[in-house]
Amino acid sequence: MAVEVAPSPSVPQRVIGFYHDVMAEMRKVTWPDQPQVRQLTIGAIVLSLFIGGVIGLMDVLFQQVLVRWLPSLFGG
Repeated sequence: MAVEVAPSPSVPQRVIGFYHDVMAEMRKVTWPDQPQVRQLTIGAIVLSLFIGGVIGLMDVLFQQVLVRWLPSLFGG
């Protein structure tokens, strides 16, 4: 029983096919307009600054607790 196997396309043909598939999908993408990009960029910057502030506040708090208050409890 011989099974017929279709020959696979060559590497350049597969690369070209992949490129065409990618371009077809990119045409389906809904791109944001400039006000949306600006709003989301500002939101990301504000969120990053907020998280950085929280981490900075935690750093100062832990420094006070671990470096100053904790050793003074044990006679340091």
